[in-house]
Amino acid sequence: MFDPVQLRTFLAVAQTLSFTQAARRLGLRQSTVSQHVRKLEEAAGRQLFARDTHSVELTEDGEAMLGFARTILAANERAAGWFAGTRLRGKLRFGTSEDFVLTRLPEILEAFRREHPEVDLELTVELSATLHQRMTAGRLDLMLGKRAGEATHGQLVWRDKLVWIGSEGLRIDPERPVPLIVYPPPAITRARALEAMEREGRGWRVACTSGSLSGLIAAARAGLGVMAHAQGLIPPGLARVAAARAGLPELGGIDFVLLHGRRRPAAQDAAQALAAAILAGGDRLHRPL
Repeated sequence: MFDPVQLRTFLAVAQTLSFTQAARRLGLRQSTVSQHVRKLEEAAGRQLFARDTHSVELTEDGEAMLGFARTILAANERAAGWFAGTRLRGKLRFGTSEDFVLTRLPEILEAFRREHPEVDLELTVELSATLHQRMTAGRLDLMLGKRAGEATHGQLVWRDKLVWIGSEGLRIDPERPVPLIVYPPPAITRARALEAMEREGRGWRVACTSGSLSGLIAAARAGLGVMAHAQGLIPPGLARVAAARAGLPELGGIDFVLLHGRRRPAAQDAAQALAAAILAGGDRLHRPL
């Protein structure tokens, strides 16, 4: 009843909330993306997206379709692999940023290992900027992390907004330097936070520096200050801080992308398979556990 091609297009739009970005990810024309979504909606007999000239949002039926689409596509991939008679092998060096420690990425990796038991998966968890350096040095085959500044490289998984977060009830005095909780250099969110402060002429001080997300969360929960974080990845026990009321500058958007390293024949097929699994389940990465 449901065409796998249309389901893949639906997932790309659902994850990026943009027909334009979905078209770029899939290498299709935007009109083709719209056609795929329209045909899927006709097959379902329901509207899957609420859209206008400025925004795209999933409807309640669209949210339901997410789970069905992942299940159908996963079954399709397993069947194709079975009858093709191919098994992935070799070592795959995968890097992911600290942002995904508290998401459902482990579930995606577990499913990948179950489907491809002969792939030796080597996982590196680091700051996005550090992962980019490792990728440039040829030490990773695939990475999932933030994209810096106005960069356009990488395969967009989803686009989010950077916001200020802190403990429940935290109050920031707009007349005093802002206490910041930050990763060490060369962290992308650190650079974005400091650039925004300098641009707006807002005073600041570093209240906590930690190379681990757990350390930053602990400091934020203790009320030591605020941290810049993706809106869709706010950890439990922390909340968004009203920027205008606290005199905090806007931080803009942030892209989470997949990047492939130098093509190693032994890892290329495995990297493509894991990238496909992450893209198929990308919407699960910015939803609460």
